[in-house]
Amino acid sequence: MKQKSVARDDEWAYVYVIKNPSYNDICLCAWDSVLYAGTPVVYETRFGLDLGVVVGPAPVPGSHYTPGCSDVHGACLHFGGEKDDEPGYAADENAHQCDSCFCCQITKEPERIRVDGSVTWIDHLATPSEMARYSENEAKEEEALRICREKIKNRGLGMKLVTTHFLLGEPKVIFFFTADERVDFRDLVKDLVAVFRMRIELRQIGVRDESRFLGGLSVCGRDYCCHLMTREMDPVTIKMAKEQNLSLNSMKISGPCGRLLCCLAYEYDYYMEEKAGCPPEGTRIKIDHELWRVSEINILSRKLTLSASEGRTLSIPFEEVSYNDETGYWVIDEDYLEELFSS
Repeated sequence: MKQKSVARDDEWAYVYVIKNPSYNDICLCAWDSVLYAGTPVVYETRFGLDLGVVVGPAPVPGSHYTPGCSDVHGACLHFGGEKDDEPGYAADENAHQCDSCFCCQITKEPERIRVDGSVTWIDHLATPSEMARYSENEAKEEEALRICREKIKNRGLGMKLVTTHFLLGEPKVIFFFTADERVDFRDLVKDLVAVFRMRIELRQIGVRDESRFLGGLSVCGRDYCCHLMTREMDPVTIKMAKEQNLSLNSMKISGPCGRLLCCLAYEYDYYMEEKAGCPPEGTRIKIDHELWRVSEINILSRKLTLSASEGRTLSIPFEEVSYNDETGYWVIDEDYLEELFSS
């Protein structure tokens, strides 16, 4: 079937999150009618036409986050049902808290929105014959992995084969591999073409991409973030751990892929926003004719720890500290200090 044009100006459509189950790629695609989670579709990927599964409707912009706001909640605000506060209502102690939740279990209905500019459109809904061919390709991928690994070993190439995938829309097989250095695999491609008699593509990926493709359990006990929910592999730096007062031991803040944990980046922006309104660590603040040094900034408790001689410490809330533009120094509210030292 001919693919729909991607150049549709100001047209109304439903937009969905589509996930490729083979190499865990996620994208947004438009379609003319309502689709529900689990619907198999054929869409244009970066490698060609392939099978995808509808995850759900695309997120619609809602309330915006205000920089510096500490009133931040997760996706679900409720840990019980609407009846919890009603007289005479007793919850089952053995029931899971999500069973009666009226928040996250609500299925979101797709909304028809205006899409403009260049947008990826679903080519068509997957047919039973295409689903059967996809299952056949999945069965052939394990054998293709074995054959390719054997060819790699015979040629002594310094590469690690991660996974392979047969495209649904054309006779093409893709081999994903990792390598420490650039690999000349031209002879390997010739060997594979002689076996499979179709187009061969070898694509080098990084170790973080390997984890994203294969999946697994991270140190927190949940699926890898890169495999479960993130689309882009954003850079993660040791500075993110340092700003959040986390351990700088690389063994404790690295994932199974050997790189820094993706979750280090989740709260980094919030920490930086909060610290922007506080005196940096090491700042000297004058209290009752004595200089105290900021030794710790605790974002979670929203308090500063000040240290003085003889091991004395003070814990001061963020809201009691301000910057004096006239003197160029950080100061603590005098009424707060008077109440603190009088108690």
